[in-house]
Amino acid sequence: MNDNTQSLADAGVSIWLDDLSRERITSGTLAALITERNVSGVTTNPTIFANAIAKGESYEAAIHELAADGAGVDEVITALTTSDVADACDIFADVYDATHGFDGRVSIEVEPGLARDTAGTVAQAATLHEMVGRENVLIKIPATKEGLEAIAATIGAGISVNVTLIFSLDRYRDVINAYLTGLERAQQAGHDLSKLHSVASFFVSRVDSEIDKRLDAIGTEEALALKGKAGIANAHLAYRVWQEAFQTERAQTLLAAGANTQRPLWASTGVKDPALPDTLYVTELTAPQTVNTMPEKTLEALADHGTITGDRVSGRGDEAEGVLDALDAVGVSYTDVVELLETEGLEKFEASWAELVETVRGHLDQAGAGA
Repeated sequence: MNDNTQSLADAGVSIWLDDLSRERITSGTLAALITERNVSGVTTNPTIFANAIAKGESYEAAIHELAADGAGVDEVITALTTSDVADACDIFADVYDATHGFDGRVSIEVEPGLARDTAGTVAQAATLHEMVGRENVLIKIPATKEGLEAIAATIGAGISVNVTLIFSLDRYRDVINAYLTGLERAQQAGHDLSKLHSVASFFVSRVDSEIDKRLDAIGTEEALALKGKAGIANAHLAYRVWQEAFQTERAQTLLAAGANTQRPLWASTGVKDPALPDTLYVTELTAPQTVNTMPEKTLEALADHGTITGDRVSGRGDEAEGVLDALDAVGVSYTDVVELLETEGLEKFEASWAELVETVRGHLDQAGAGA
C-alpha cells in the first residue's frame, strides 16, 4: 500500500477513482487500486463512458450481441454502462461490507437531458438502480432546482444517491434539505434508514478556473493575489455548512433513528492551472468524513509526492469567508460564477452524452454492416 494514499485514508478521507472502463475491470487494474492506492469507490459520468466506449475494443463483442438482438442506441448505452457498474460493484463488495456501506460504492448518472425533468429523473433513477441490481450502487442526480425533488423522492424510495454538480453554498443547503426530506419519507415508508447512503459532490477546480479567468481580466495586484484560492475557500465553507446542518435537531433525530450523514464529496479535483500544485485539491481538502474522487493522474500524483498533514479544513470557515469577501471587493460575482458553472456543467455532460450516442450508433452501424 502506498504511504501517501494510506495517510489520506487514515485522515478520514475516502479515495474514490473518477474513472471506469470495461478494460479496467477485466484487466484487474481496478482491483489493484484497492490494495495499492486505498481506492474505496468509483464515480462515473457521461464523459467517462463516452471516452471508454470510444477507445475500448472490449465493448465490441457486447455491442455486436446487442445489435443482433435488435437493441437501439439508448438500450445499448444503458446495457453497457449498467453492466460495467454492476461488475465494478462486485469488485468493491468486500469494501462495501467492511465499511458498512459508506464505501465500496460505484456511481452511475441519470441521462443529462433529464436534469430539468423531475419525474423523468426519478423514473430513470429507479430503472438504473434495478438494472445494476447491486446494493452498493449510487445513482447520480444533478443538483439542479428540478433535481432537488428528484433527490428527495429517490431517497424516499429507498435508493442511495450521489448528488452531483454542486457549486454554490445555497444550493448545497438545498441538497442537504432534500436528503433529510428523503430520509423522512423513507422512514415513513418503512425503509431501513441504515441502508440509505448519500454523498454530495461539491465541485472545486472549475470554480478556480472560472474565477481565475475573471481575476486575470481585472488584472490588479489585489485581484491576481486571489488566484487559486476560491475553489478551496468555497469547499471549506461547504464543509462548515455540512457540520452545522447535521447538528440540527432534525438531522440528529434521523441519525438517532439509524440514518447516515450525507458526506461531502470533493469533485473536479484535477488541477487545471499548471502554476498550482497538482495535488492541491487533495492535500488542502483533507478532512474527516469526506470523499475525494480523483482522476488517475491526480491519484498517482498523490501517491508519488502528495504530503498529507492532517485536517486542513475544519475551523477555517472565517478565513474562507474572507476570500469570498475579497473576491466581491475586486468585482467578481460569486452568484454569477456558480450559476454559470451549473449551466456549463450540464452543457458539457449533454455534449458528452451526444458524443456517446454517436459513438454507439457508429458501432451499431458497423455491426449491422458486418452482419
